[in-house]
Amino acid sequence: AELFVRGVSVDWAAVVPSVGPRVELPTYAFDHQHYWLRQPTDTAVDATSLGQVAVDHPLLGAMVQLPQSDGMVFTSLLSVRSQPWLADHAIGEVVLLPGSGLVELAVRAGDEVGCSVLDELLIEAPLVVPEQGGVRVQVTLSGPGADGVCTVEVYSRRDDGTGGWTRHATGALSATPNDSGTRFDFTAWPPRDAAPVDIEDFYADLAERGYGYGPAFQGLRTVWRRGEEVFAEVALPEDQRAEAGGFGIHPALLDAALQAATAGDPPGDPARQPGEAVLAFAWNGLVLHAAGAPALRVRLAPHGPDSLAVEAADETGGLVLTMDSLVSRPVPVAQLGATAHDVRDSVLRVDWVELPASAAGPVSSWVPVDTADEVRALATADLPPVVVVDAVGDDDPLAVTSRVLEVVQAWLAVPQLEEARLVVRTRGAVPAGGDHLVTDPAAAAVWGLVRSAQAENPDRIVLLDADPATAAGPELVLAAGEPQLAVRGNVLSVPRLARTNDQLQQPPVVFRPDGTVLVSGAGALGGLVARHLVTRHGVRRLVLTSRRGQAADGVAELVADLTEQGADVSVVACDMSDRSRVAALLAEQAVTSVVHTAGVFDDGLIDGLTRDRLAGVFAAKVDAVRHLDELTRSLDLDVFVVFSSVAGVVGGGGQGSYAAANAFLDAAMSHRRAAGRPGLSLAWGLWERGTGMATHLSVVDHARASRGGVLELTRAEGLSMFDAALCLDQALLVPLKLAPEAMRADAAAGGVVPSLLRGLVRPGRQQARTAAVVDDNLVRELAGLAPADQEARVLDVVRAQVAVVLGHADPQDVQADTAFKDVGFDSLTSVELRNRLREATGLKLPPTLVFDYPNPLVLASYLRTQLCPDSVGPDGGTDGDEERLRQALASVPLARLRAAGLVDALLELAAAGEPDDDVGDEREVADLDVDDLVYLVLGGE
Repeated sequence: AELFVRGVSVDWAAVVPSVGPRVELPTYAFDHQHYWLRQPTDTAVDATSLGQVAVDHPLLGAMVQLPQSDGMVFTSLLSVRSQPWLADHAIGEVVLLPGSGLVELAVRAGDEVGCSVLDELLIEAPLVVPEQGGVRVQVTLSGPGADGVCTVEVYSRRDDGTGGWTRHATGALSATPNDSGTRFDFTAWPPRDAAPVDIEDFYADLAERGYGYGPAFQGLRTVWRRGEEVFAEVALPEDQRAEAGGFGIHPALLDAALQAATAGDPPGDPARQPGEAVLAFAWNGLVLHAAGAPALRVRLAPHGPDSLAVEAADETGGLVLTMDSLVSRPVPVAQLGATAHDVRDSVLRVDWVELPASAAGPVSSWVPVDTADEVRALATADLPPVVVVDAVGDDDPLAVTSRVLEVVQAWLAVPQLEEARLVVRTRGAVPAGGDHLVTDPAAAAVWGLVRSAQAENPDRIVLLDADPATAAGPELVLAAGEPQLAVRGNVLSVPRLARTNDQLQQPPVVFRPDGTVLVSGAGALGGLVARHLVTRHGVRRLVLTSRRGQAADGVAELVADLTEQGADVSVVACDMSDRSRVAALLAEQAVTSVVHTAGVFDDGLIDGLTRDRLAGVFAAKVDAVRHLDELTRSLDLDVFVVFSSVAGVVGGGGQGSYAAANAFLDAAMSHRRAAGRPGLSLAWGLWERGTGMATHLSVVDHARASRGGVLELTRAEGLSMFDAALCLDQALLVPLKLAPEAMRADAAAGGVVPSLLRGLVRPGRQQARTAAVVDDNLVRELAGLAPADQEARVLDVVRAQVAVVLGHADPQDVQADTAFKDVGFDSLTSVELRNRLREATGLKLPPTLVFDYPNPLVLASYLRTQLCPDSVGPDGGTDGDEERLRQALASVPLARLRAAGLVDALLELAAAGEPDDDVGDEREVADLDVDDLVYLVLGGE
């Protein structure tokens, strides 16, 4: 063998001497994986080959000149991986491109057209650099106008495709600077009569106020003051000095120059206020006289109210930069997290969209049922195309949901009913129609339950909400391809998620300063919200409730933290599902706002749920909110917010009870709002691991959500969405972080876009196919193969789908003989695999598929017999028996055969088949390999 190291061929045998008997390397899947650098292909991906112009700048990658104008667009991708020094500029634990970085981008763009003077740059929103991945940046530059002025704008968008473009800065550039002022003489340095300022603890003090400046941004070396003037020396650290030549002025160096303005500020200065950061807002009249400086001499002087004039020179006194004025403004640190993801694209609402009349058609035959027994009786009757169960007539959410659960379970358990459709009909369970009212919140819980059943069993159940004012009748109208719909008069509508960015306003003051906020739930979300109410909304009186009260994990630390920040905190042990205890609590506390975060999660597929399991989840959600709603109706509340889940809106496999409880919360808030009382349900998407209900989710669960285009919410993002939701006049909002590009890619690859998301993700255009491709389905492909090749091909299909479910990049990572239970399969992943294989094969497969056929090899054998029934012999055997037997034996370690007592039996069978063969008992079992055992079992054939 030869070893190639950096292109040099090395004789392996000469390098490594023989150390024993020859060792045979296993022929595993990695034989075809490349672990060394490969020669580049002929495909070029540089800027020039892509029709762009390369830009020689550390923060800009390429430039495109726009046709029919002198405008330009500069593009880049910023990340803490490609520009590690950016991670050293964090405020409130959020990494920001400093305002000096936006200035550098604008000036470099102006240089391209000879407009190098930055007349003005207004920063509208901080540009956040995410911890993972990157951010796409575009700098747009107009051509010079009649007055010689160019306009410049800086935009960014997350590299993962989430959200839209955000404009961070807008400004104007010109060619001629205004040199009317007298410049400071930097040659006599340090300036006379200037008093030194102690800056030994300067960066430690900044850190206490939330400025997380790392080494790259700790460039302040010396500071002097003379009256209102500030003088300073700043320098880049040694590891950054080499990069200075690529910049006009390194953003970290200019940022350090501006830091000097706050050195030695008194404690009462606005820059020292807790919870606030002072950020540069308006840059005016900036001229860069020399580029690439690694160190500066700086002079800062007042220039009108709340602004500074800035001058800087190099280490010899040569002028580097002048700026007429810089205006800074305080920004709440808690708000900076809002820019980590554009909340305008992530706070969604549910719209009911009218369908065209052509999408509906009458159903001529249907059968009503009320109970599970009536469903089971249908198995022996003439099968109707539609079976209808009415979820009406019961005000108890648990009772009506349990009854429908039993009907759905019976429906899914009868194989003969697979060709029919079960319609679960409610009245006034959803806010469809012009009045947008929910008249039956109890029935809304049924919608949550059935949405999960639909996710687990596609195309078998339909949800229909009838007009509450219309009596039940034999007419039923269904929309083709829509699993959920509502009828109001003659109008048929379906739910679609929509963005609320056109409705966002500035956050109002919603919590009265002297009020008391009740936060129920002592989990991670409850504590997170309590801290946010104090630090962001100025709440000074909190009542925290949970079943364990003071004994709950982390409560003592939370109370100590909130008390230190000036809040008066009471912790009460109260079971919110107990109406009498809730009444006693409200009688003791003058509550003015309610935030309900409590919840219980109980994983389980529809067929495994029971009334008792539903009741356990309903207690913390449904019962608690019903009691809070009823007992606070006489109170003048500022806010009544409940934390719900997107599972109740979209439906989630394995989350039937949780989805049902949260769907009730959504409807209850709509009911409250219709009565003129405050009410808001936040149907949260996926929080980052370790937060809220995301704590119980596994890596596979998060991978499943990511494949579906759902991304994790960081705590800062979630709190920003909470604030944004308080500004909207809605009863239900869905804070959900989506990756539309991933969803579109999945749809283009044949995936199905969930009906609720079709308003956000446009299905891609179907790819044209040749006649050969149209006919090349799996069954046709298998028909042309030998039995052994058939099974190998089906095994490839199985391994590919298992890899997707488990989040593996390569199907080769899936071992054919490893049991599903040993690689992390649970009931939910088993159903997902069943559904994917059903799509891939076109077969009707049972929910217990993975449990009945416990590894990919056995499952592939079963699927092959279903796909190719013609190969089954009259005795039930197949032409591939020998090959399957070999594979089955190969999948079982020899130790297991010995432990099961099968080795002797196999040897006896072999001896009986070949009486003259003397292999048998005289041969040591340890010497036998898999091929030997197969040879013996098959009688030496």
